[in-house]
Amino acid sequence: MTSKITAILMTFTEGSEHSLTEIARLAGLPISTAHRLTSELASWRLLDRTEQGHYRAGLPLRMIGTRDGCPPSIQERAPCVLEDLSAATRCRARLGVLNDLEVAYIEKAPGQRPVSAFTPAATLPAHPTAVGRALLAFAPVSTVEMTIMRGLRPYTTHTVTSPDRFRRALAVTRLTRVAVTRWELEAGTCGVAMPVFGPGGDVVAAIELCVRDLGHELQPIMAALSIASRSLSRELAGQPSTAVAVAAVAESMASAVIGIPVSGPAAGAPQASREAVRA
Repeated sequence: MTSKITAILMTFTEGSEHSLTEIARLAGLPISTAHRLTSELASWRLLDRTEQGHYRAGLPLRMIGTRDGCPPSIQERAPCVLEDLSAATRCRARLGVLNDLEVAYIEKAPGQRPVSAFTPAATLPAHPTAVGRALLAFAPVSTVEMTIMRGLRPYTTHTVTSPDRFRRALAVTRLTRVAVTRWELEAGTCGVAMPVFGPGGDVVAAIELCVRDLGHELQPIMAALSIASRSLSRELAGQPSTAVAVAAVAESMASAVIGIPVSGPAAGAPQASREAVRA
């Protein structure tokens, strides 16, 4: 098995992208074997699949060969961040981007299953979700007004449907950089989200953690969520990330649990979250 996987990876020394047929031919493997192994390598992001259905070396492999180059994209780096965040918090972690007033997202549930992929079917409404509010809070005013004009559909009895209350919630998120929803999309499920900033300073995505009880779970997850969102922002800006590893996230969570203030990017996050919850 090791020799077959090695043969597949070595095909990329012959070019940057290959079709499945080319990989099978260059590696000397049956199509069925090549398909099974490339699919597994892609699930672990050692290979990336392009929109044309070709395969190329994934970010982890490219990082082995060089420490230089262009900053990674959200599609490349976000799965790693979600894996670390979900493992550290034992919560479902999502990363979303705005797409035609909906939130396209990927997510990592606690456990061994890999991070999901961006697909047209994986969308969430923006107004009743924390990830959507974190995106809308920094979106153009026209986008917010179009969302309101389309209607703030009530998904539960707790969904904010008043335009004035919704605008106030977005204003608090802009101030605190924390979006919080309680039972607005699903009964018994709360969300906490923070924005991710791109190279130009614009919000390009948001990261959300889903919890059951804001009263008991909010403080422990805030430091980890803050570190994850700010670390990804630094990486997208081409700056070295210093706190995306699981160890750093776990350390910050431990500090939050025992009541010791976290220094650095996460400092002040619990206070910001309390402001968002009050809103």
